[in-house]
Amino acid sequence: QVQMVESGGGSVQAGGSLRLSCTGSEFSVSSSNRCMAWFRQAPGKEREVVARMYTAGGTPYYADSVKGRFTISRDNADNALYLQMDSLKPEDTARYYCATGFPTCNIWAQGTQVTVSS
Repeated sequence: QVQMVESGGGSVQAGGSLRLSCTGSEFSVSSSNRCMAWFRQAPGKEREVVARMYTAGGTPYYADSVKGRFTISRDNADNALYLQMDSLKPEDTARYYCATGFPTCNIWAQGTQVTVSS
């Protein structure tokens, strides 16, 4: 059973930064082209993908709303997936979820709240 634990959410003022972490043994797997991603869901809105990458490599995908501000990365040694969020905006306020799976990201962590105040 896949288990993932998130951390790093919180409250920050607009323009600030946060780094989300998600640890789990799945993130150190290099064989197979495993999906790794961060999603978010704001109140009253649908869940959306924020950033996504694959263990086989390639260019990460970013939602247009976060391009140039967010960076997804992984660390095999720490079995971790990260989301560095810079220049945060109030519209980034949401619950953020890391996800993984093969071939699609269909296994979710519990989520962590990010609140950005103006």
